[in-house]
Amino acid sequence: MAELGVNIDHIATLRQARQGREPDPVYAAAIAEQYGADQITIHLREDRRHIQLRDLKILRKTVQTRLNLEMAALPEMVKIARRIKPDTVTLVPERREELTTEGGLDLRTEHRGIIKELQAAGIEVSVFIEPEPGIIKKAKDLHADAVEIHTGRYANAGRKLEKTREIERIKKAAQLIKSLGMRVVAGHGLNYHNITALVELGIIEEYNIGHSIVSRAVFTGLPEAVLTMKELVL
Repeated sequence: MAELGVNIDHIATLRQARQGREPDPVYAAAIAEQYGADQITIHLREDRRHIQLRDLKILRKTVQTRLNLEMAALPEMVKIARRIKPDTVTLVPERREELTTEGGLDLRTEHRGIIKELQAAGIEVSVFIEPEPGIIKKAKDLHADAVEIHTGRYANAGRKLEKTREIERIKKAAQLIKSLGMRVVAGHGLNYHNITALVELGIIEEYNIGHSIVSRAVFTGLPEAVLTMKELVL
């Protein structure tokens, strides 16, 4: 049985469109947990385009499940994470001009020190990377606790053959991650239609999903959107 991490960034995106107070991502997190979220995921970007430091501070006090902070591997962000102590930090690539995270993190030797520093503060460290054996082995070498597989290529695949190929790639990656003793997570571009094929693999332990849940919530409400996705990943 897989767990569901609900990414609430786009609740904050809507709020920031007016630079106001509503809708509050803290309230969204509480609703998501009430209706089945096993984790709340947020991305505190360097440019603060959606989630704000205020949100992170309050969520650390109010989240009842687990809090997963996506962040760039930057000294400022490491300092914030060490102070606020989310349950998990997921290191992701970040470019100011991108609309959303594009591709997996290019793991480098210097990430070892960042991972070690975060772990010393009692924080689990996950890395968001492509489903490639060499990169996964690098994550193990750097002592990451978990790997979040970037599922963007699968989500964007058009033809059935291409989708099948990407599913097999993800499956092999997940098996390798697990064999190396790391937790297997997946995310990016997953929705109510393409999630089923990955759930059927029976090996991915957690999914982080945001945009499709928030999009559905516009029409059905957040409780239904979270509950329906939770039922799909079980």
